Amino acid sequence: MKDWQKITLILALLIITAWPAGNAKSVEISGQASTVLEWYDAAQENTSLPLFQYLQLQALDLGGKGYNFHLYGRVGADLTGNDLIGEEDGSDANRLYYAYLDRKNFLAQNLDMRLGRQFIVTTAGASLMDGLRLDYKLRDKYRFSLFGGGDVAYYEGYQNEDAVTGGKISGHFFDALDVGLSSVFKWNDGLLSHELFGLNLDYDWHHYLSLQNETQYDYLSDRISYFSLDAKQHLSSAWTLDIGYLYSLPVFSATSIYSVFAVDEYQELHGEVTYNFDRGWRAFGRYTREIYKEFPDANVFEAGLEKIRTDKYSGYLSGVYRSEAEGQDLRGIKARLARLMFANKIQAGLGMEIDVLQRRINYFDLNDEPNDTTSKRYWADLTLFITPRLTMQAKLERTESALFDYYNRGLIRLNTNF
Repeated sequence: MKDWQKITLILALLIITAWPAGNAKSVEISGQASTVLEWYDAAQENTSLPLFQYLQLQALDLGGKGYNFHLYGRVGADLTGNDLIGEEDGSDANRLYYAYLDRKNFLAQNLDMRLGRQFIVTTAGASLMDGLRLDYKLRDKYRFSLFGGGDVAYYEGYQNEDAVTGGKISGHFFDALDVGLSSVFKWNDGLLSHELFGLNLDYDWHHYLSLQNETQYDYLSDRISYFSLDAKQHLSSAWTLDIGYLYSLPVFSATSIYSVFAVDEYQELHGEVTYNFDRGWRAFGRYTREIYKEFPDANVFEAGLEKIRTDKYSGYLSGVYRSEAEGQDLRGIKARLARLMFANKIQAGLGMEIDVLQRRINYFDLNDEPNDTTSKRYWADLTLFITPRLTMQAKLERTESALFDYYNRGLIRLNTNF
């Protein structure tokens, strides 16, 4: 995390603790502070004890002028001194996920502004950007967006050599069809690294049948890099059918050495049936056909049952089976059960995941016999609802694997809403 990012977090904390009473009447401040202590054994068999302080903050109507400030980030350190968080030097301990100022009706009616670190998502592409975004709405049916700034994934300072720009035009037609056109351009070291265009379509027929399409076109490589088409039909209030197709081709930066290598496309056909029965109960069955260019295709079957908490109990139980012609098979199961108790002040849960992967170590040697590799994960979690604004969470987890032996992990989180 850069020095200015640390200063932003510190200033946000000062706003909460020292905001003058007179100003507090005109500014609405809310958010959540989370103190998280973790413990786990790293792959190098070193113990890590990271401590994080998360802060999610929003300050509405700053100065009575309609400006709003939003922030989410964390600061942290490994209490063991091993600096095993993220990268070897521990630099991933501190992060600023977003911090931006926004205002509706900025300079003109229906023109909205957002300035600062923000996540940009379009069909053409996505970016965590430090910059400016403008959104304009026309007649409640048409929207225009422009954005530009530094691409956090690349840039090391506020320079135009590492930038991202783009925009989006969208409209609502015939009371049922939404159409969007978008573009994203990225630069790395002053060179154009990405030039992407996107098209998204969303059609809803009387809330009975919905069709969705997303297409991404990589102009620098002159090819479609992503395409999806989904159809969802609500057969009744209880039954839903969802079928779709997916095509994906990796997009590398034009300035990266990986851009000169050939990449394989991935295709997928999938279908899912969902049945909602009783109060808070849902059952589903899913089939996926994975289609590869250089490897055999695979069939994946999943089925499960889920209980959404409506009273005391919640949880899920599901299983997956993946079958492939040359022995790369997978069988897995996962389950969790949680219960509220003691006048709804405590929620206790138990969970597990078990996967058995059958594979050949030397994939290109047909005489190599497949073997089974099993991985298991068990955990117990506890949530204490101390007050409406204060909760504490704890989790103890054990992971076992035939490849990495086992390791234990623990977590304690204190959440304070304000």
